[in-house]
Amino acid sequence: MNVISDLGFDCVVVDLTKNYFELFALPVSCQVDQQRLSSQYRALQRAVHPDRFAGGDDRQQRLSIQYASHVNEAFNTLKQPLSRAIYLLKLAGREVDMERNTIMDSGFLLQQMELREAVAEISSSSSPEQEVERLADQVNADLHRYLQQFEGFWKSGAEQDLDQAEALVRKMQFMVKLAAELEQLESGLLDD
Repeated sequence: MNVISDLGFDCVVVDLTKNYFELFALPVSCQVDQQRLSSQYRALQRAVHPDRFAGGDDRQQRLSIQYASHVNEAFNTLKQPLSRAIYLLKLAGREVDMERNTIMDSGFLLQQMELREAVAEISSSSSPEQEVERLADQVNADLHRYLQQFEGFWKSGAEQDLDQAEALVRKMQFMVKLAAELEQLESGLLDD
């Protein structure tokens, strides 16, 4: 962290031109040391948090809000595998349009349909809690496998491999949404 005083006050400067990995002094990678990320995040937030500058002038407050917001966005991006993968593609020059480009292979589409049917049938299952757990385990295993495959394609950096990495990100997005649905379903079952 750089500290400058020529603004009329001591201020930690967050270099907004650095990529998120550089901001947290982490190597650019699919795998992130979550403890180190959290530790760096807390240190940066302690330095730039707007509460520190509550008594400061407008400029101090505006800068601290801007820096804290940037640090939060960077942390949230690197914390989750899906957003981290999308960000890695962005660093490789690929903007992933998750809303418009939804083309997927037929095998994955069939898997999606089967998983959706399984989720829809949970409520009529004789042991819905076990079924939710089984599906959640399957989704997590698929997510892990997709992330590993993504890493291989992303590391290659070849255009055709980055196409494959982009396709895997779309699959990961589906699985992340399904995992969230299963968590919500599990919470509902536990409340009953």
